[in-house]
Amino acid sequence: MDLKDKLISSFMAFESNVDIDHPVHDVRVEAMKNFEMKGFPNKKQEAWKYTSLNSLQKVNFSIFPKEVNALEYKDVKKYFLHEMDTYKIVFVDGIYSSFLSETTHDGVDICLMSSALTKPMYKPVIDVYFNKVASNDESLTTLNTAFSREGAYIYIPKNKMPKKPVEIVHFATGNEASLMLQPRNLIVVEENAELQIIERHQSLTSNEVLTNCVTEIYAAENAIVDYYKVQNDTASSSLIDNTYINQKNKSVVKVHTFSFGGKLTRNNLNFYQNGEHIDSTMKGVTILGEKQHVDHHTLVHHIEPNCESHQDYKGIYGENSTGVFNGKIIVDKIAQKTNAFQQNNNILVSDKATINTKPQLEIFADDVKCSHGCTIGQLDEEALFYLQSRGIPKKEARALLMYAFANNVLESVRIPELKTRINKLIANKLGVSLGFDL
Repeated sequence: MDLKDKLISSFMAFESNVDIDHPVHDVRVEAMKNFEMKGFPNKKQEAWKYTSLNSLQKVNFSIFPKEVNALEYKDVKKYFLHEMDTYKIVFVDGIYSSFLSETTHDGVDICLMSSALTKPMYKPVIDVYFNKVASNDESLTTLNTAFSREGAYIYIPKNKMPKKPVEIVHFATGNEASLMLQPRNLIVVEENAELQIIERHQSLTSNEVLTNCVTEIYAAENAIVDYYKVQNDTASSSLIDNTYINQKNKSVVKVHTFSFGGKLTRNNLNFYQNGEHIDSTMKGVTILGEKQHVDHHTLVHHIEPNCESHQDYKGIYGENSTGVFNGKIIVDKIAQKTNAFQQNNNILVSDKATINTKPQLEIFADDVKCSHGCTIGQLDEEALFYLQSRGIPKKEARALLMYAFANNVLESVRIPELKTRINKLIANKLGVSLGFDL
């Protein structure tokens, strides 16, 4: 039985344990029909031309964990942003860990999707927002919808801001020989509210893990959302991350993606600007080695006039690693006065590393400022010679140049402790000694 057939049969068992009269039941059933019809994406599709999921489909993944594996905080402390106090929503093998979590009801709702999808008190929010911006054309998104049960539910009312950032952390313990996880997050930030989120998926063993995650974010008028994705997993872990963002007037949403680890990572990041004077920012740093593969697919749809979007992705590829960047900007006919910027810069530090980059602009308005660009090259030999002439060994000089190349993406990170942590990750990944250890 291949993975698709196993998922279809597992869905029948999954649905037998839920209330079939619940409105979400119909959403799940329709989503599974969609996935059953389309199946897993393949390289014949333009959007997946450079990323193959064939090897993952041959793995006998467990769809549901057999038992809960408790973790001690001291054993996983290093994966949290322990330099500061945060709210925490923690999942172990897809199951909520109340022991490791710390939530609040201080004027905001930070809880579980399992509660939000089943309890009547959350129905007004679920009816309006759940599965409304997530694509019905992406088969892996619909697969996640079909199995949607657990994940983070965050609702920030008008004029509110949590006192601390929120960490969403998913641990895989290796209790299963191979495990597939499908977390679903719903984040709603109402008018004049603010939210900071740090998300991490982390395997604790060398057992194979495949995570198919979907996050829906709604930013109302004047809302501010900072979302930070830290992807530094083991060499046996694969992540398909689908994020959909719906913005209203004068909202500001920034998503930073730091991709340093994992076997295969696919980031689908989609912004929809449904209002005026909106600001959307996407920044990323990718540093790969060995046979790692990272694929960034971004979409910004400018629907209304007087909006901005900024994309800046840096990639450093060594050994046999491969990278993909496909950035698409759509400017509708009425979206005049749009300012859209997109840049993708890459360094290949190995003759066997590859990068495929494809910036795309679809502009139907005539009064806009839109630019895109990409570069693929090697380290500046003159700069390398200059550093060596100042007594810096060649290996350290190369690492310092790569560090400087990647580091400027951090300028817009608004959590100082997180900025320091990412600095450490970048430095350690490149072999630069900055006087600290991770």
